[in-house]
Amino acid sequence: MKIAAFLFLFLLLTSTVSAQPGNRDQTVTWEPAKLVNGSPCVFRFKPARQLESLGGKWLGKKVWFSFDGGSGAWVGFAGIDIDTKPGGHQLELEAVARGGERLTFNQVVPIEKGFYPVTTLTVPRKYVEPAPEDLARIQQERKIKDETFSRITNERLWSGGFTAPVGTPTTAGFGSQRTYNGQRQSIHQGLDFRAATGTPVKAVNSGRVILAREFYFEGGLLVIDHGQGLLTLYLHLSAFRVKEGDTVGRGQLVALSGGTGRATGPHLHLAVRWQGVYVDPATLLRLPLPQ
Repeated sequence: MKIAAFLFLFLLLTSTVSAQPGNRDQTVTWEPAKLVNGSPCVFRFKPARQLESLGGKWLGKKVWFSFDGGSGAWVGFAGIDIDTKPGGHQLELEAVARGGERLTFNQVVPIEKGFYPVTTLTVPRKYVEPAPEDLARIQQERKIKDETFSRITNERLWSGGFTAPVGTPTTAGFGSQRTYNGQRQSIHQGLDFRAATGTPVKAVNSGRVILAREFYFEGGLLVIDHGQGLLTLYLHLSAFRVKEGDTVGRGQLVALSGGTGRATGPHLHLAVRWQGVYVDPATLLRLPLPQ
């Protein structure tokens, strides 16, 4: 009887421990394996028990997780602001287990400092010192963008990996400090592709068109909402092949490249924005993502 009672107590304690977060049976991993400021990333969580739902908080922003049946992991997309300081940062997870029990799990994720060069460019003077009438236009366009970017679609609209918008080489990377006409102006928030005017531009993944119009600095600007705070922006376009409100699929023709707006010549500028944070498109194009 004593042996039976001991075995019963042992099994009870073992099952209780396996249901708690933080044990060795459940882990968080991330890609890329080395995270730097300015990087998009994918978190994968394998819980010790079956979950009904999982959500997270990372660098003060919400992370949506969905279950990937192929790997048995919950997967969430996130990003790291280029201004984020190196060091350990907390990923906070909240789950609802089968049966309704609420669980929490915290993981310290290391972020290293990325290296971003300084580049010097020459553009027409009006893009460095806009005239008063242009300043009014710039201010109005900023309001349009701020309002558009503030809306977050909770539903995930993307599926699978992201693909390049054009089949040409890149000419300038993300994160470089930009100096225009001798004045330090901004950080390069995207990835530039060599593209002559009229080059077909394709959607990097499925989503919904939320902007397709001309802007002062961006020129022809197309923005696709991929859901859960993830947007892709296509700048300096010469023509649109879709309109605001359209649903698009990965690889669909959406525009033609150009050299409109503040550009040194025809090319395609691709930017990736996650909940107000610009991240490196080149890294996104390499990330393995679930369907």
